Amino acid sequence: MANIGYLQVVRHCNHYCGFCSNPSTPFEHTLESMKRLVDDLCEREYFGVVLTGGEPTLHPELPAIARYAKARGLHVRMITNGHRLAQPAFASAMAEAGLDLVHVSIYSVRAEVEARLRGTPGTLRLALAAIENAHASGIEVNVNCVINRHNADHLDENVAFLTERHPYVRHYVWNNLDPSMGRAEVNQTEYLPSLRAFEASLHRALSLLHRTGRTFRVERVPLCYMTEFAWASTETRKIVKSEERVVHFLDEKQTVRQTEWEHQYAAACSVCSLRSICGGLFDRGGAYDPAELAPVFVSPEPIIRAIRGDRRDDGPSAKPAPLPEVGLVTEESLRKHARRREVEARRAADLGIAPEREGADTEEERIE
Repeated sequence: MANIGYLQVVRHCNHYCGFCSNPSTPFEHTLESMKRLVDDLCEREYFGVVLTGGEPTLHPELPAIARYAKARGLHVRMITNGHRLAQPAFASAMAEAGLDLVHVSIYSVRAEVEARLRGTPGTLRLALAAIENAHASGIEVNVNCVINRHNADHLDENVAFLTERHPYVRHYVWNNLDPSMGRAEVNQTEYLPSLRAFEASLHRALSLLHRTGRTFRVERVPLCYMTEFAWASTETRKIVKSEERVVHFLDEKQTVRQTEWEHQYAAACSVCSLRSICGGLFDRGGAYDPAELAPVFVSPEPIIRAIRGDRRDDGPSAKPAPLPEVGLVTEESLRKHARRREVEARRAADLGIAPEREGADTEEERIE
């Protein structure tokens, strides 16, 4: 079973996405505090670690922690906006440090939409350069995308563009927007999609990838909106394979061991043939409408067989371990956090969006 742990390296970022649900905190990591968390994943017999953030490339010890995780036998991955990876020297340094795979986030291949979502101009060009540099350095590249109101109608356009320009990218990941925390919570009107808004373009995107032999995963989308590709649902795969996920959050939540994958269901779901393997409607934040859910009547057995027969992401089973302490807060980190909040408030005002509420980051088991 593919148990992959998440380690938040930093919680600040050089972009300012209006739908971000991982706001900055005063918690910080040293190399030693990160090593302890890598050791924790090894003790749990995890297959790999995902270095994430915030924007993980902003931590000066990122190559060192990647090297340490690789030496401990973990498959080392990273989620990034690509800003620093657009520098060939940095991509080479991460490859030398042992980075196996990088998820580059691209929300729209329409440059003006991508810039609006990022709150930063020129981001599409940098992300595309990051893909090229990582590939040239021998790092496997995946593409991540958060589904939101501004890209809901052209997810397939993104795929068509990227598969033509970067044919070596063989795996894509979609996460439906988490509206429960951070700027995503206070800007729902601007960014939150309905399920129906992206159903058609997501189906076209998945169909294109399936036809061309690529793989993909989709998180926080109920199976009634992706029945043909139900085996690609992250929650469904976790349910079928009895997997867990540990996230070392760099905030008050600390370490969360996620073993439950079900969210909210409507009355109609009780007669759905896929109810037992469906994660339902992501309900934290109370933003999505259960009235959009509807039962489907197909056999779950082919879906279960497809998932159990897929060896792409298999790794060893995990064993429980005590939850470790994550990061530290110092007087200096509190001062830096206060300065970042001042800068972010100005950026939010310039972009016409609301900044996240201070101290609102308390929801448990939220995965980005």
